[in-house]
Amino acid sequence: MSMDIKQIQDLIKFIAKSGVNEVAIEEKDFKITIKTNQEPTYVTATIPSPVSLPAQQSVVQSAPVPAVDASTPSVPVAETSNLITIKSPMIGTFYRAAGPEKPNFANVGDEISPGKVLCIVEAMKLFNEIESDVSGKIVKILVNDAQPVEFDQPLFLVDPS
Repeated sequence: MSMDIKQIQDLIKFIAKSGVNEVAIEEKDFKITIKTNQEPTYVTATIPSPVSLPAQQSVVQSAPVPAVDASTPSVPVAETSNLITIKSPMIGTFYRAAGPEKPNFANVGDEISPGKVLCIVEAMKLFNEIESDVSGKIVKILVNDAQPVEFDQPLFLVDPS
């Protein structure tokens, strides 16, 4: 699958919506860097030869990820110290279910174990199931359905006890 102008335009629109300042994708014979300054979006692409991108794309983000404040009224600060944060492994759009009429993969209060699918993060029309790597109980979901997420953004708080 080679990256065409339509895919690059879609990527630019997605990045503009997500609020990320810069994204760089680099493969063996292909490099694209997209930088935004809130208003104009600048793209530099160097394509020495026709290249097919593998399904697993490396996305490097140098923009700082805003910290999510875990101390909300429903979870007092004293109780958050033992919680495990499950973070997004990529930039994309967060979905709690496989479709509009489908049940959510995970809800607050659910017991989870390693390998349990918690959500989907859609990136460039690829739907990536995000699995838990911990056991415990979900105490808070930090992202709304269909919301853009950034690399390493906290998604779930899990009580391992």
